[in-house]
Amino acid sequence: MVKVKNPEEIARLVTSGSYDKKRIFSITAHIDHGKTTATDYLLRRAGLMREEDAGQLQMTDSDDEEQERGITIFTSVVLLAFNDPRNPDDEEPYIFQLNDTPGHISFTGEVSRALRGSDGAIILVDALEGVMTQTETNIRLAVGEELCKPVLFINKVDRLISELKLSPKDTYAKIDDITKQVNELIKKVRPADSDWGADFAKNSVAVGSAKHGWGFTYEILKEKGLTPITVFEKYNDGDIQWLRENLPLDEPMLRMVVDHLPDPISAAKYRIPHLWGGDMNSELGQALAKSDPKGPLYGMITKIFLDPKRNYQATLIGRVFSGTFDQTDSIYLVGSRTANRVKRLGVMEITDILDIPKIPAGNLFALYGFICPSGETFIHADAVPKDKDEKSKIPSFEKIHYACKAVVSRSVKPQDPHDLGKLGEVVEKWLQADPTAEFRLDKESKEYILSGIDPLQIEILVKRINNQVKIDIGEPIIVYREKITQKSKEFHTKSSNAHNRILLYIEPLDEKTEELIDEGKITDLQNEKERAQILREEAGWDTKEARRIVDVFKGNLLVNGTSGLQRFDRVKNDLISAFRSWLSECIIAKEPALGIKATFTDMVIHEDPRHTQYAQTAGMAYSALALSMLNAEPHLFEPIQRIDVKTPQGTEGAINSIINKHRGRINNVIPEGEYVRVQGQIPAAEIIGIADEIRSSTQGRAFFGYEFKGFEKVPPSLEEEVILDIRKRKGMPIEMPSSKSFERFIYKRT
Repeated sequence: MVKVKNPEEIARLVTSGSYDKKRIFSITAHIDHGKTTATDYLLRRAGLMREEDAGQLQMTDSDDEEQERGITIFTSVVLLAFNDPRNPDDEEPYIFQLNDTPGHISFTGEVSRALRGSDGAIILVDALEGVMTQTETNIRLAVGEELCKPVLFINKVDRLISELKLSPKDTYAKIDDITKQVNELIKKVRPADSDWGADFAKNSVAVGSAKHGWGFTYEILKEKGLTPITVFEKYNDGDIQWLRENLPLDEPMLRMVVDHLPDPISAAKYRIPHLWGGDMNSELGQALAKSDPKGPLYGMITKIFLDPKRNYQATLIGRVFSGTFDQTDSIYLVGSRTANRVKRLGVMEITDILDIPKIPAGNLFALYGFICPSGETFIHADAVPKDKDEKSKIPSFEKIHYACKAVVSRSVKPQDPHDLGKLGEVVEKWLQADPTAEFRLDKESKEYILSGIDPLQIEILVKRINNQVKIDIGEPIIVYREKITQKSKEFHTKSSNAHNRILLYIEPLDEKTEELIDEGKITDLQNEKERAQILREEAGWDTKEARRIVDVFKGNLLVNGTSGLQRFDRVKNDLISAFRSWLSECIIAKEPALGIKATFTDMVIHEDPRHTQYAQTAGMAYSALALSMLNAEPHLFEPIQRIDVKTPQGTEGAINSIINKHRGRINNVIPEGEYVRVQGQIPAAEIIGIADEIRSSTQGRAFFGYEFKGFEKVPPSLEEEVILDIRKRKGMPIEMPSSKSFERFIYKRT
């Protein structure tokens, strides 16, 4: 059936193929549900894999670490060309631009980035395990956050037949139940004016087995004059090869993508207004809404691929949403505010770039030549306005939404102290590729503190880093947050030379503003008028106050509450730097602060620049912030994870005991046939090692997953103990913090 196997044809389809024949989509699922195995069959159909290797090779798991662990860690992009056998006279192939994404919570950032460049999603569910935590997360990310239209593939149906020995009736009921659960989740988050869902009768649900290479939709069964009973008969006869030959898995997947997932132009009409905050009536807005290859160049970098086999050189992967990207172009990165030349342009084929000189709108691309953070919006460098104010108003795509926060840390220290600078460069490169991780330098210990979603993500990162610079690595530790629970009084502090003064107070940020910052709708780089408008309309801020925001940093705000302040521009950057430094290592235990709004209402700045250097202004700001926080009922907040365990009937009591023992809480216990689903929440500090307990108590028969829920106050009975333990580990005085350390900075009128 496949007519296209050569790169020249792929290049032609990308450059000049019909838009109604293009599909950009991601395959998403909970870990080990079979995404990569299923993807093999599409690669086989496209002529990229031998028949006997499909379902075994897991070709898109190309990284050594992925092969060793047997899981997908990095999203792989592959372009495949197919002819539709239902239209034998149509010689123009479809071109699929496919993302095979990870299923482990540690790498959910890869899923979010892949979905931003996609228009559709195959939601894949294990027939035995059913809908799991990461399934729910992926549906929320795909359908709710990125408006990717879904179809459903229920995989591993062979396990219901061979392992559980279910009757046909019970098997159908299980499949129906999974479909209903998926549809309930889709309906909660789908666009209000859409009827998106999965329906076997409408051929947007396929069932099958990636392991054994068979699958079908309702349409395929009708065409072949078969019924689902045929599958049971062939398993009873041990004739799996018949199923593989007569109901090949790639056919239902191919048909679902062609018939139910949108082409780029159809998707742009509803995706662009959701993902882009610019003027839809402008020339650019109209071009984006039509995915117009003749419009102004506009696109997004969604993924950074650091290839271990090429000394971790960076390949940038993204999507062109308007205009045509030419290999001779220089592009301007809106967030970084830098122009960069492209050395090589093309499309990604797993780990290699297929060179293509021009990539029109409605296609993924890959480029080589520079590195930038994933999530960057870009335009043509020649289109950048000369006026500074106009340049600051260039609209960006909405920030990519991530399902998890960095809540686990490890110290990372170069074995050779001379490599400290090199280590910083290497870590920075990896964090540009994966913004869900964070790092900072502890100035006292000369160690980098690397933070991530969970220990596995950190483990993968430090292995990559160690390959480039030899490091010593500390044990995993939990990252807490320091928050306040009431407004402080004003504190008046002075610089150590007594020539400068500041008067400020802090208060908790309201929940809506915190949410806007977390979603990336409020940033430090955006135009102050735009930021003020969003805060006024969505969070009820006073316009004048909203326009006086000095800095936005990791869920916190600094506001200028003065009027007629002189010489502020001279110390503004130093004040911001001090504010960020204080937030990064706050007062209780040098943990990051969150949800703080700091407002300075008066400031005296000496007229002689020699007396207003950083050491002076930072000292008075730091002490004022510290005194204010100690006056605002500060507490330590710990990260909480949702936990979802599917366990055989009769073992749920043991699961409940494990969760309760680890300071967890049971929220739901739901019978699901021979299994019971236990849903609850548990502190991240208790997650480490819990997997072994769950496996031991259920003889390895339970399936489980978790995702970040939020931060909650550490229980009063534990708070002081936890704080003192952290302070001891960090080499701080083993005592609760007090205002005594900062009282010498208090300004007293004479």
